[in-house]
Amino acid sequence: MTEEKNISACSPGESAYKVLLIGGYGFFGRRLAERLALDPLLHVTIAGRDMAAAQMLADSLNRRTATERFSACRIDVSEAGLATRIRASRADMVIHASGPFQGQGYEVARACIEARVHYADLADGRDFVSGIITLDADARQADLFVTSGASSVPALSGAVVDELAGNFSELHGIDVGISPGNRTERGLATVGAILGYCGASFPQWRAGRWQQAFGWQGLRRQNYRAPVGGRWLANCDVPDLQLFPERYPGVQRVSFGAGLELPLLHFGVWLMSGMRRAGLVQNWSRHAAILKKLSDLFIRFGSDAGAMHVELDGLGIDGAKQHRRWTLIAANGDGPYVPVLASAILAGKLARNQTTRRGAFPCIGILKLEDFLDVMQGLAITTESSAK
Repeated sequence: MTEEKNISACSPGESAYKVLLIGGYGFFGRRLAERLALDPLLHVTIAGRDMAAAQMLADSLNRRTATERFSACRIDVSEAGLATRIRASRADMVIHASGPFQGQGYEVARACIEARVHYADLADGRDFVSGIITLDADARQADLFVTSGASSVPALSGAVVDELAGNFSELHGIDVGISPGNRTERGLATVGAILGYCGASFPQWRAGRWQQAFGWQGLRRQNYRAPVGGRWLANCDVPDLQLFPERYPGVQRVSFGAGLELPLLHFGVWLMSGMRRAGLVQNWSRHAAILKKLSDLFIRFGSDAGAMHVELDGLGIDGAKQHRRWTLIAANGDGPYVPVLASAILAGKLARNQTTRRGAFPCIGILKLEDFLDVMQGLAITTESSAK
């Protein structure tokens, strides 16, 4: 009886476009649910292993929106019969927000294809996002939209590069960086993902060829406008490093850096990366829970302001050297909303039949920079571009 009740709870009415949000009460999931609440066409089912947590968030959002557009159900993606559960939900689209995605397989995406439901996820793992193309033939046969990486990278970063690249006759270099504020809440999955490549080697496109880089090495300083200021960044392994050299032929280098606001924490992770390179630690992600607790001891220091930048250099249309920079500043602790914007946009587009693309592919070249403006509504997030 309990199982039947849970399946029934997953089944909203027929009129709205139905989104099943897996991991919907998690760190990013609940922020995505809030963004989806801005779209009156959507009915969102909050799903996860904890039915009580899902129902609590659904009730809260219904009260906030004075509607009944949110419901809840229990779904454990590790249990058998996932496709049946998704089909029973009568969802039109599934958004998978239950990370970390590093080390995950494509069970959820495959279940969506079996259930004939569109799919997007918030993954930022290089191999996971790039590898979604292995499902392309099945997704096309089922006439489905299946995408991975509907997040800050590569969806937003790719949209920015696409926007700026039109100013260049030759694109030589692409640099992307992200630095959250220290007082901004951080999720365990995010911490685990960072620690997973801390000190690990990965290929990076430099001087027109693949060269070895190491996670959280390659220290450099990046300056942002107030209230962020100067931040240290270090190498991180993201889908952009794989996708950008393929998407922009002729580019000579692609780099991505992330950083922690407090130098004590940033250089602490840098030292940890050295320990892994020396063979003293096999994989820091195994200690993510305790390390997150330790970092949370410092959460009252620093600020709640974070930043993201995308810089391009090369030759302009006139043949002269050119440099373009796009910057996003997130204040008031709103930085964690940035990774969920792309998925919110996709849900709205699918609900309105504004995308006809089918197949399985990384989330790059799908969204335009202007698409992100509406879903930033009500957030302390600003962007600006400059050229020199």
